[in-house]
This record gives sequence, C-alpha cells and structure tokens, in this order.
Amino acid sequence: MPSAGLSSRRAVQLTALLALTVFYAAQLAGALLPNVPVFIVASVAGLTLDMYLTYQQPGLLALLGKVRFDVTTRQLLRDMLIVIGLVRIPDVPPDIERPLTLLLLAAYAAHFLCQAVAQLVRRSRTLPILTRNIDASALRLTIAPPRLLARQPSRRLLRFSIPGTAGLMLSAGLASEVWGILGVGLSIALSLGGAVYLGTWMLPKKRHANEQRALEWLDKWLAKYKPTVGMYFSGGTTSAYQANMWLSTLAELDGNPIIVLRERFMVQKIEATDVPIICIPKVAHLMHLEHSTLKVMLHPANSGKTSQVLRIPTIKHAFINHGESDKLSSCNPYAKAYDEVWVAGPAARERYQLADIGVDDRDVVEVGRPQLSPIEPSKGAPQGTYTTVLYAPTWEGWTNDPGNTSVILAGENIVRALLADPGVRLLYKPHPMTGSVDLRAGAANARIQAMIVEANAKRSGARPGPEAAAELERRTRELDELTTTAFRSGADEVEKMMLQSTPEKGRAERVTAATAAWEAAFWASFPEWEHQIVTGPRPAIYSCFNQADLLISDVSSVVSDYLTSEKPYAVANTSGLGEDEFRAGFPTVRAATILSPDAAEIPALLESVRDPAKDTLAAARSELKVHLLGPADPPSMARFNQAAIDLCESTDARNERVARRTNEIPGQRETEAQEAAEEAELEAPPNGGALSDTEEADQVTA
Repeated sequence: MPSAGLSSRRAVQLTALLALTVFYAAQLAGALLPNVPVFIVASVAGLTLDMYLTYQQPGLLALLGKVRFDVTTRQLLRDMLIVIGLVRIPDVPPDIERPLTLLLLAAYAAHFLCQAVAQLVRRSRTLPILTRNIDASALRLTIAPPRLLARQPSRRLLRFSIPGTAGLMLSAGLASEVWGILGVGLSIALSLGGAVYLGTWMLPKKRHANEQRALEWLDKWLAKYKPTVGMYFSGGTTSAYQANMWLSTLAELDGNPIIVLRERFMVQKIEATDVPIICIPKVAHLMHLEHSTLKVMLHPANSGKTSQVLRIPTIKHAFINHGESDKLSSCNPYAKAYDEVWVAGPAARERYQLADIGVDDRDVVEVGRPQLSPIEPSKGAPQGTYTTVLYAPTWEGWTNDPGNTSVILAGENIVRALLADPGVRLLYKPHPMTGSVDLRAGAANARIQAMIVEANAKRSGARPGPEAAAELERRTRELDELTTTAFRSGADEVEKMMLQSTPEKGRAERVTAATAAWEAAFWASFPEWEHQIVTGPRPAIYSCFNQADLLISDVSSVVSDYLTSEKPYAVANTSGLGEDEFRAGFPTVRAATILSPDAAEIPALLESVRDPAKDTLAAARSELKVHLLGPADPPSMARFNQAAIDLCESTDARNERVARRTNEIPGQRETEAQEAAEEAELEAPPNGGALSDTEEADQVTA
C-alpha cells in the first residue's frame, strides 16, 4: 500500500538521521578521549552513510539542505573532527598536523575551483531556446560534460574526498604523515583534474553558438519553415497531458504547424510527434514570433504565462481547452482574452452564454472533437463473460468545489458495489492529479487501489500463456524505440536537443501503428476476469473506452468524450443537489444514470447494460452526443481545419489593415490627395468641361 511505503521510507530516513548524528558524536568522542579505533570507525562510517544517503535517500538530503546542513557542511565538519583527532592522538607526531591541515584547505579550494568551472560550463551550455524535431546543427551543439563533474557537486565532493579521508585515517592509525599526504593529494588532483577537463568545454571546439547567434538562427529557421498555426503551452510537470491530447490533430492541419513551449522540462514531456517544437523560456525572446509568418496560436490551457504571448498583435489566438465539461473551469472568464473560443458543439456555446462571462457568441466556433476518432462505437450488450466497467473519476480541482470528484465521498462505495458483482471486470483509471490538492482524495484513491488488489487475490481462472507477455514486451520495445530517444545518463538539454533532430520520414504513421499493436498486446496479456488499475500514460483513456461496456465518472470531459461511443454511462452526484437539479445544471448528465454517494443504483445499472431492452437512455445518448460534440458531417477534423484556415485569413486581413495604416506617415494622406487632385486637373475634359464636385471628390479620394 502507498501509505505503508511512505511510513517505511520515513522510518528509514529517521534511522539514517539518527545514525548520522551518532557517527558524528562517536567521531568527536574518539578524537577527544582519544580512542583511535572509535575515531577511525566513526569517521569511515560517517562518510559511508553520507554516500548511501546521496544515492538512496535524496529526500532526506533535501531536508538537511533546507536547514543549511548540506553535504559541504557535513564533509567540512567531518574533516574538522579528523584534524582534532590528529591533534589529540598522542602517537601522531605534532609536526604533521600543519601540513595535513594545509593540504585539507587546498583540497577544499580545489573543490570550489572545480565547482566554479562547472558553473561557468553549465551557464555557457544554456541556450535561450530549445528545440525538438528541428535540425539545429548550425548551432554547433556538442555532447555534455560528465554529469559528476558538471551537475553533481555533492556526489563529486564525497567521491573525491574518499582518498583524503582514507589517507588521514591511515595517518591516525599508523602515526605517519605519508598516507595523509598521499590521500589528500589524490583528492586535490581529482578536483584540479576535473576543473581542467571541464574547462575544455569552454574552448571554441566544444562551445555552441551564443545567445545572439542562437536567436538569429531562430529567426532564419522561422523564415525558412514559415509556420502558420502553432500550439502554445505552459504548465507544471503533471499537466503535459493537456497538450498531448492535441498532437495528432495539430499534425493534420493544413500549413506548417509548430508547438511553442515555455518551460525547459516540458520539451521531454511532450509525447512523440513530428511537429517541430520550440521552447522559448524568456518573454523578450518570445517576441521573435511577432516577425514570423505565424498567424494563429491555439491554447489548450490557461496559465500565468499565457498573457505574455497574447501581447503579440500579429497573431490571432484561439482557446481550444483540454476537454469540455459542465464544470466552471470549462467557461473561465479568462476566455475573453482570446480572439476566438473553439468548442465541440452547441452545448458549450450555450454554456458560455449562460455563464455570462463576457465571451461574445460571435467569437465561439463549433469544431467538434477531432481527437475522438479512435473511440469505437457501441456494439450493444457485452460480448464476453464479463461486463467491463471503467471507473474514471476526475480530480478535486483547484477550487475544490463540492462534487468535483467522487473519489472522496463515493469512490469506495462505487468500487465496493462493482467488486461485489462476480460478472464485473473493473478498470480503475484515476485522474493523474488526484490528491494533489485534497489529501483526502489521495487517501481514498490509495484505499480503492488496495480494494482492487484484494479482490484480484480472491479471483482465479485461466491466464494467458507466456507468449502473451513476450508479445507485450516486444511491442513495448518497438513503441519505445519509436517514441523515445535513448539518452545517456549524463546528457543535458543541449545534447538532447542535438539528438532529437528532424524525425525520420513516416515516423508518425509508424508510431500510430505501433501504438495500436501495443494496446492490443497489453489487453491480451491479462485474463478477462482480472481487474486492472491503470495509472500510467499507457494505455490511453480512449483505449480504456474501447474496452469498457460502461463508464462511471464525474462531471468532466471524460463523459463528453465517452459519449461519442453512445455506450451507457453513469455520473456520480456528490454535489449535494437533488437529481432533477443536478441534471438541469449539468447538460452532460442528461443521458446518464445518476449515482448517489452510496452507489445503491449500481445493480440496476449493470442489469440495464447487460440487457439493452432495459436501457431507457439509448435515444437520449444519441441526441446528447450531437448536442455536446456537434454533427458527424462534416467530420470534426474538417471543421477544425477550416476554423484554423478562417482564423488565419482573419489574421492576414488584420495585419494588412495595420500595415496600410502604419505605412501612412504624417502628411502622406494630404500629399496623395494633392497629387490626385493635380492628376484630375490634367485629365479634365477639353473646352472647359468641368467635373462635378462629387466626381472630383471621388477622384481625389481614389
């Protein structure tokens, strides 16, 4: 269980912290008494424990760093106690204390020198932009220096201190300065050698283009590629799914699409795609897009950095969201900041108007949900022995509104009722952010998973043979080779950028085929009676949709997406509203079975799924599907693409108007009018034939 694992980890950390304290106390006692065996054992044990903590307990080290007891302080304290021991131990000649102490100081000086060089190298390897799927060889990218030297000062200090500590211990035990000089001298040599080796990355041969040249290269690439539509995304480490769901749609748009990111770590969070990716962390550099051919920017989410790109007047912006539901977050007032709001169908249009948040109905464009094409339509009653039920609750949300998630109040009751039916196979897929705001949701999620594991232990039956597991392993390997780039452990972002150059032709099609093969192998590797907990990015939610005969969820975009299959679904009502009020307030649940927090409705719900004659909501689902997702013809992808084309044309028209106004310098209009008047005068009809006032005015205006 996750809670048990957390308690165990904390117990290990507490034990390690106590041991570290004991070793320091023993080292001090051995130095002051003096007691050579205790002194040596405590010194060596302290260094060994520190090595263990560095590799196995980074959480505890982070905590120690917050109280300013970091690795440098700990090593300095350990060495100081060693010096005290050398002074106090009677057998150690007094004349060796001073040279060994000076050597120790030199060792720390060498360490800090190496650290300074590492800082310079890291700074020199920080580009103002990062890319993926783009040939950036013109920037002269190179491999990264060893991670131990450049980015792991704590581990470097500990490793390079081993010879010095060992030598000093031998000097203390054998009363000879030779060992200490050799050991500390080796530590100094390692640090100095590391500094010199790192310094080679500052030489022209290993140094990439500077900031100015990198930005010049960006401008040239933009001019050559001529992007038309981009997707802009900024977010935290767990929010990448919001952008990933639009990758396939973006790739199918007419023109030259790009993806614009703001956080460096996000470059590796975006899933496999052939669309060029540019990460531009600084606002000043983001403005380079203003002078490109980019016309439209699509926004799958709001973020604090969204306002920064909205400043670019030459680009039109459309909010496409990362899913549609009846929650308040699906009609956020921030949507007023965009030129257009693209929604799936009439229901979302009505939602914005009812919310009355300032979004003009003329700016709302219905485009459907093009990424729903992989979802298979309903095939009627369950085909197999078991009824597969997908329970996919949403998370508690930033606002923590009542009823956002069913996990806290109803989740365990829902799962308990499903597990009680021997004919049910449960797929549990919680939202990846469950528990990130409300700890109760995280605890309930852990208990639900424990219930499922316990239920599986009580079931038995035939299992697929070893060939199924072998097939899954093979398909996983194939998919990983296509969707991930093999990086060595020491690769930094520049080296990764160098390796993730222009993708091979046809890779996107191969990824699609490999994903479908992996999903088939994944589901075939489990027995049909076994419940599954799906928490990773694979299999995707749409693959789970295709396995399910019934969905149970909350008011979320999951319901809207699932409705494209027209299969039965249920929504948990933990809002405190009555059923009629709940249906009236949330259009997506109008064709759903409503579950109360005690989940008493589940037996009847399962019966209606197994016997279509008892399914009274089939017609309502078909009608609601059109209301939520729009018509099937023209296809959603065609409507989405046309919306992009139309907005691009709107951008062109706007930019042309501004260009005409901008090019008219003060006095230019008067000069043009005077020239036109003179031309009209020269072209006047002979014999004094005069133009009328209106005709002359028309010519002057022209």
